Amino acid sequence: QVQVVESGGGLVQPGGSLRLSCTASGTIYKIYTMGWYRQGHGSQRDLVAAITIDGNEHYADSVKGRFTISADSAKNTMYLQMNNLKPEDTDVYFCHVDLGTARDNWGQGTQVTVSS
Repeated sequence: QVQVVESGGGLVQPGGSLRLSCTASGTIYKIYTMGWYRQGHGSQRDLVAAITIDGNEHYADSVKGRFTISADSAKNTMYLQMNNLKPEDTDVYFCHVDLGTARDNWGQGTQVTVSS
């Protein structure tokens, strides 16, 4: 059993910053990829940022230059530093952990609200 827990969401003014954290615990052999998604407008969650086991990073165009993803492998923890937040960033942010198994490992989500 693997547990994925996000934290760090909240209410922030436009231009402000938040740092999200995601920690995976339980039976973990290796984490191949960790990523942040947000609900978006459709039925499929939208990728915001991801980091692979070898440190490669990917960002959605809408957040490039503003968000930075990082990971602490020893702690099985991933961070998303979000700077210069915009109202359109408002969403529920989900952490996904790829453990090389068939099961999808998602956190419950953390709410980010950007508003004046």
